[in-house]
Amino acid sequence: MFQKVHLYLTAMCAGITAAIMIVMSLCYLYISEKGLYDNQYTSFQNDINTITTSLEQQSVISMEWLSKMESSGNYSFFVMDNGIPFLYNRLGGFSEMTDTEELLEKCLDTYHASYEYEYTVTGKELNSGLYNTCFHAEFPFNPNGGRHEFYASVIELNRNDSSLQMVILHSLDFLKEQIRRQRVRFLLIDVTAVLVLTLFSFFFTGRLLQPIIENRRRQTAFIAAASHELRTPLSVILTAVDCCHNADAKKQQGFLDTIQQEGALMSSLINDMLTLSNSDNHNFPIRPKEVELDTLLMNTYEAFEPVARKKSQTLSITLPDTSVPVCMADDERISQVLSILLHNAISYTPAGGQIELSLQYKKSRFYLTVSDTGIGIPDEDKKKIFDRFYRAEKSRSTKGHFGLGLSIAAEIIKFHHGTITVSDNPGGGSIFTVMLP
Repeated sequence: MFQKVHLYLTAMCAGITAAIMIVMSLCYLYISEKGLYDNQYTSFQNDINTITTSLEQQSVISMEWLSKMESSGNYSFFVMDNGIPFLYNRLGGFSEMTDTEELLEKCLDTYHASYEYEYTVTGKELNSGLYNTCFHAEFPFNPNGGRHEFYASVIELNRNDSSLQMVILHSLDFLKEQIRRQRVRFLLIDVTAVLVLTLFSFFFTGRLLQPIIENRRRQTAFIAAASHELRTPLSVILTAVDCCHNADAKKQQGFLDTIQQEGALMSSLINDMLTLSNSDNHNFPIRPKEVELDTLLMNTYEAFEPVARKKSQTLSITLPDTSVPVCMADDERISQVLSILLHNAISYTPAGGQIELSLQYKKSRFYLTVSDTGIGIPDEDKKKIFDRFYRAEKSRSTKGHFGLGLSIAAEIIKFHHGTITVSDNPGGGSIFTVMLP
């Protein structure tokens, strides 16, 4: 299921980003190409104005001048004097066109159909120069809708009864090739960007899903472990109930005691699971207030000292010589953490062992420690003992310990923005340290 969700999220993130990027690229290309065409057309018009001005001042048009004009602007000229073509006419650069005469005819037809009347009406009478009137028109020209496109200009100069007509063509093949290369570059960039976005989205969405996958895994493991832990006392209870039917009054009392004991264990386990469930749902009840931790530790010590003495253990307490500031914490939850740690210490420390409860205040932090001289915790288990239902082979075999106590303690300290760690006691055993800000 998560694999499909991962792929769907990757496709959605990469697809949306890629679509936005492609739309922006197309918009840029449209604006850029339009600008290139407009700039080229403006440049063509300026050159035609310059050529027209030069023609007005000349009485003789030389082939040298035509050749120079062609090479300077990448233009092709076709000149007719009183309708007679110049010998120069060759439309250089368009040798691939199969019919030059047809090309010129279509160009002049376009001019006559669309521009001649307009420019005749608006043409100007010259007050100086060799010619009486001068007209010129520039227009895009694409014969037969083919792949060759041009900017064309037709210039007409009239003096008395003579006339000079000039057709100038500027091929847009170079501009179209420039635009084609630009499109190819953008295509390669967009394809590369889409691939990079897909890889990034796959990695990023995988990281986003990882906590959900881990939480799902932990929930599955939690349910499986809880089912296993509940099955044992439930089986004992059902067996004891069956035995009660055929037992005498004395034996029935023993079976009832067993049922009560196993029921209490199940109740404790269920309460612990509910506590952790509230933590997972971020509904963990924490009510911070000003707490005097030295007084809290003393009360906890007085509650557990008789229990330790009953097991022939020595429970001691060490408090700072000077008064410590109050701590903003939930006193009931901190007492629950200390009870869990002391209960574990008493359970896994042999008779004659020592258990110490202490408090220190350093650099605006409170340090609560519970140390014992018990069997200790192997290094490979230290990173796992705060996991739910985790029980080391040696130190978690005692009946009634379900492996949830330290998990609950860790959740309580986490909601207090503190830390809980475990280390080895130099004299043997373990030291649990709780740090509270």
